[in-house]
Amino acid sequence: MSCSLLEFCRLQELKTVRDYLFHTQKTEPVEERNQTDNELSWDTSDWESAWDSGNNKEEEAASASVTEEDSMGQSGPWMQDCVVSLSPCSDLLVVAREQKVVFLSAKWRTDDSGKEEMTLAVSWTGTLSTEEGECVSSCICIPLASQKRSSTGRPDWTCVVVGFTSGYVRFYTENGVLLLAQLLHEDPVLRLKCRTYEIPRHPGVTEQHEELSILYPAALVTIDGFSLFQSLRACRNQVARAAAAGSDMIQPPPLAYKKWGLQDMDTIVDHSSVGVMTLCVFDQMKNASILGGFNASVKGSPPAMSQYVTVGGGPYTGFYYAVEGSSQPLLSHVALAVASKLTSALFSAASGWLGWNRNKNEEEAIQKQKPKVEPATPLGIRFGLPDSRRHGESICLSPCNTLAGVTDDFGRVTLLDLARGNAIRMWKGYRDAQLGWLQVPEEQSDWEFSMSASLQQRVRRHALFLVIYAPRRGILEVWGMQQGPRVGAFTVGKHCRLLYAGYRLMGVNSVTSQGWRLHTQQVCLLDPITGALRTVNIPFHLALSDKKCERAKDMHLLKRLTAVLRSREVEPDILESEGKSVLLDIKHPAIKKQALESLLSNKNAPVSSLINITSALYDTLKQHDPNEVDAVLGQLCSSQLKLLQLYTDIQQLHSTADREACSENDSLEDMKDELSRVGPTLQRYAQFTSRPSVSFAQDSPDSPLPAHAFLSQIECGEDGQLKVIRGSETEWNQLGNFLFWGCLCGKSPLHKVCDTLQQAGISPQQLLSLLLSVWLQREKEVLQKPEETVRNLHTLFIVLSNMKGAVEESWDPQSVSPWWQQVRSTCIQSHNAAAALLAAFIAHRAAKASISSRADSQLQSEWEAVSLELEQWVVCVRQLEDVLVLQTLLLVPPPQGAAGSSAAHCSIKTLLEGGTGGIADSVSKWVFRHNLAPERLKEILQKKEDKEADEKPEQSAGEEAQEEKSQEDRDRAADLLVAVCQRFPHSLTPDLLFAHCCWEYVVQWNKDPEEGQYLCLAVEHLKLVSSPHIQLGISAMMWSTFIVKRFSAAAYLMEKVGKAPKDRLCRRDVGMGDKAMTSFLGCCVQLLHILSEADSAVEEIPAPELSVEEVWCGAEGPASIAELALEQRGVHYPLVQHHCLLGSLLHAAMTFSLKVKPLSLFDSKGKNAFFRDLTSIQLMPSGDMDPGLISLRQEFLLRVLTSWVQAIDDTSSSATGTSSIPLPSSGPKADWWPSVCLELGSLLQVNPDILRRHLVCELYNQGLDLRAEEVMLEVEDKDVLGSQLLVLTGQRLSYSLLHSQSQTQAAMELLARLPPTLCTWLKAMDPSELRCPLVPLVQTSRLVGRLIEILPENHAQYSLALHLLEAVEALTTED
Repeated sequence: MSCSLLEFCRLQELKTVRDYLFHTQKTEPVEERNQTDNELSWDTSDWESAWDSGNNKEEEAASASVTEEDSMGQSGPWMQDCVVSLSPCSDLLVVAREQKVVFLSAKWRTDDSGKEEMTLAVSWTGTLSTEEGECVSSCICIPLASQKRSSTGRPDWTCVVVGFTSGYVRFYTENGVLLLAQLLHEDPVLRLKCRTYEIPRHPGVTEQHEELSILYPAALVTIDGFSLFQSLRACRNQVARAAAAGSDMIQPPPLAYKKWGLQDMDTIVDHSSVGVMTLCVFDQMKNASILGGFNASVKGSPPAMSQYVTVGGGPYTGFYYAVEGSSQPLLSHVALAVASKLTSALFSAASGWLGWNRNKNEEEAIQKQKPKVEPATPLGIRFGLPDSRRHGESICLSPCNTLAGVTDDFGRVTLLDLARGNAIRMWKGYRDAQLGWLQVPEEQSDWEFSMSASLQQRVRRHALFLVIYAPRRGILEVWGMQQGPRVGAFTVGKHCRLLYAGYRLMGVNSVTSQGWRLHTQQVCLLDPITGALRTVNIPFHLALSDKKCERAKDMHLLKRLTAVLRSREVEPDILESEGKSVLLDIKHPAIKKQALESLLSNKNAPVSSLINITSALYDTLKQHDPNEVDAVLGQLCSSQLKLLQLYTDIQQLHSTADREACSENDSLEDMKDELSRVGPTLQRYAQFTSRPSVSFAQDSPDSPLPAHAFLSQIECGEDGQLKVIRGSETEWNQLGNFLFWGCLCGKSPLHKVCDTLQQAGISPQQLLSLLLSVWLQREKEVLQKPEETVRNLHTLFIVLSNMKGAVEESWDPQSVSPWWQQVRSTCIQSHNAAAALLAAFIAHRAAKASISSRADSQLQSEWEAVSLELEQWVVCVRQLEDVLVLQTLLLVPPPQGAAGSSAAHCSIKTLLEGGTGGIADSVSKWVFRHNLAPERLKEILQKKEDKEADEKPEQSAGEEAQEEKSQEDRDRAADLLVAVCQRFPHSLTPDLLFAHCCWEYVVQWNKDPEEGQYLCLAVEHLKLVSSPHIQLGISAMMWSTFIVKRFSAAAYLMEKVGKAPKDRLCRRDVGMGDKAMTSFLGCCVQLLHILSEADSAVEEIPAPELSVEEVWCGAEGPASIAELALEQRGVHYPLVQHHCLLGSLLHAAMTFSLKVKPLSLFDSKGKNAFFRDLTSIQLMPSGDMDPGLISLRQEFLLRVLTSWVQAIDDTSSSATGTSSIPLPSSGPKADWWPSVCLELGSLLQVNPDILRRHLVCELYNQGLDLRAEEVMLEVEDKDVLGSQLLVLTGQRLSYSLLHSQSQTQAAMELLARLPPTLCTWLKAMDPSELRCPLVPLVQTSRLVGRLIEILPENHAQYSLALHLLEAVEALTTED
């Protein structure tokens, strides 16, 4: 509770501000310097880049290196040369130098820790001068109050008032828009000051009117605040109208001001307008006799006077009094800022560059017509403080208008009493000091809050402090008034600015300020090196003298105790003695309570010391009169003593070695069957959960619970009962661990522990909750010794349920017991499946025994009661067994390299909230994590009935053993999956599981479209769904949700570039690379095939009926994927085929990198039907297609066939002419491409025989004769094919006879024996068209034989074929 400097705001872009204000403009022409008021002369584009370099460290850290000191020396003092003004609301800072000015506005931002902080960022920069050679000499920011009734005290907007060396005073908005300009005197403006309305604290204080005062070297102008407020609002509204609609100008009301000529003082540099004052009768008579002499007459009522205090030289301080009514106020016509160009001026402020030279002549004309300047009313000095050598530099008026601080050139700070007109205090050694005032209200104590409203409205005391900043020493001091000591001092650096406004909001009066909370800072310290804005926080009690203020002494004792507690090396005895002495010496009850709380919350204090200190304090309180002792403090002492005693008792019980013998009633013989049934699953679960993991030592459950944590979690009520406070989960588990883990392990006497807790008054419900939390949290340890821990938990359940208040005496057995329902709800929400199941077994048995004993005591048999409570337990146990098997499966670690996240945890609650598909969804995520192939999953589901069909082979050494182990793990995981499917026969039918797996894979693919295999696997899972209804719905949902957007993007991209796009374009438009897009388009075709086939089969097969297991029928949550699929509407079959056709074209173009515009292969109807909802009826293409389109389609399909033949070419197969090597099932070499092309040809109205003939020729061209012969059987027009193959045969023969490198003499002789027509024909052939000219003669001979077969004898080229046959046979014979 001492003085402190609190940082509340930070300036951004300080370096940018400095660079802008001190930027030299030597090369700038005169015309650019004389810009209009609203034009920016600074490019703001590099603010962001300069941000990082603008924040320097504080001056204390600068001593690390000389270089750093030098740099700060250069950057530090720059703000001393600027005019700086901060709004009292701290939301606007103005920094000006010469003609330039920067406005910084408040912005909120979130720092790295997530905490919001306020910053001041540059919002406007510009040049303000319009007169040649004028500079900014003074500036203030006046926040204007809102006139709305709902306002709570925040300003409506802030007006920036700037005084210039030319005498002009101009008023701007926060955005730099000029509202009005006044020339009230032709000398430079020295200082602008403002006075706003303050609520009077005492009935006799005169209400002060608002005013703006402007000081000139020999004149003082005061503008009435009300008149100024109305004029500024009118001008701002006019600017807004001009900006919105360019409406006619509305003349604002004139300004009312008074102008005084200050006489009898040599130089004046600063002033303060104290306000209106009324003298008492004695002072009135004294002044009259001094001024008028012995015969002076005295008026009946003392006159009201305005007091002005000036500082300067000759005299050092002057006091002026202007009698009210002695001068009539002057009315000034408001000089609007170039009214005819208001609109352009506003837009100029917004853009910063508009209208540079547009109105240059007009501006010069206006500048020449200066407004009329009214003469000043002479005002003589009443008296002063003469000191010929001392010159005043500044004066700062206190908030109560009774005191003022004055600085001078001798380095003194003088305190003036303004009512008496004399100096009452002086400080030495404060050269260039800056002053500010702080008025601090008295804090309200706790008892004052509980008093009546009339007492609360009493006048609160206020303390006044003077804040002095000495820049030469880099120190900030706080002094109590009037003769008080120094209460605070801070080392702050030598280049700061102390910003003290001395006013609040303008436009406030006694009516509008009712209920307002004015958010204003009184004194702010601006550090230009770090950009920090800090305010001084001073407690009220520092203003009180030490004799009267016990609170200050108490605070000192509290601070001493805090220092002792912070020291880690202090001995317990010293801590105890120090704590006792401090607590007994503190007088104030609230501080005594604070000291006790800080002592009890200390981590290092031993429990014995805490008990001794609290006991000593409690004994002292009991010795006093009960009426004098603070009741809250006494209750705190007694409750904390009770808690400390409980903590000690529990600790001692856990440390004792005596263990209670287990009673015969606690034997769990009847639970052995249940434990043996779930035993194997528990062992498997324990294997997976006991894997090593990393944790911090302080988070270990075995770490002891410190006393301060125990005290913070339990509170004592007024009735003496203890209540556990539910904090974080970790704290709750720590407390449960402290109370019950020793009992569960059998190391502590559990009956004694429970008796101690019951006597302390903790409710059995909270104890049960703590017991269950530690049981579930320590699952690993429980499963290591299940029998012992289960027995102890059973005993604890029995003991707690027998406590008073556990099971209500009036409980009707026909209703559900809240006690056992608490256990059930905890088990239902738990993710620790094994521990929850064991707890449910035990609680089920305990509840059954309790109900049986209750029924026996009532001597009646109520079967309904037994069935109602126990039926819920039967359901809960069955659900937990299901969850245990499922959780065991989910914990199976995936193989190395598999995708997916960490193992999922499930509970009854999460499965019920997941809806009817929650179980299948969990298993599908497991399938994805394990990358289980669809066919493998199908095998596992098929062997559900016969699990032991496969025999396990023996292990071998080395890698075989490792592979054998991984095979065993896979088999074990498969067995677990089968077990889960048997536990959930309805929720995990194969169709539902395949559907969920399909959806999981497509969701994962959508997250990362580059993983194309995910979409392929999704389609494979979808194929395995046997129900066409589910298949149809999921296909339609996949298409509309994930596929169609990327599919359409791919089509439009290919249409745009006219070919298979490159990787960069694919990533930009479709969101995946070119290889992934090829795979994606192939999956789209398969999906649309599945969709069309399912649509055809829907009418033949009835829709499946979905059901869930009986114990899981209470599921509430989203509908499952299968339910959503069954709700989907049927699709329009022709539209699906239409999209499938486009998908095949796109897939072919991407696979073989062909040039094509896919959408251009369709007419307008076909294009319009694309990418529509598949359930809608669209107008499809019909009838004969345009021949031009058909030729384009035919050309594309022929290119696809050519590309396929080139892709499948293999050196081994082409050399031998065999097709022994099988082709792959996917990719460009897939064997289904020809059939796809033929199918597309029939759909696209292309003659399929043309395609077959082209394929035969291409295969022969490639040297794949056997494949060509297979296709040739299907060709219908053999004549045309024969002509084509005849040319190809001639090219082969021409190559071997004429163009081969190894021409033999036999070949030459054969060529000479050939008929001339054949020889000429062969020479005309071009073998370069053959892709594989080196073909064995045997194959060519077979080809010629085929030619003779397919060509009719009347064919024109039949004779040529016969000649070829003879030539080939002759060549073969020669070979």
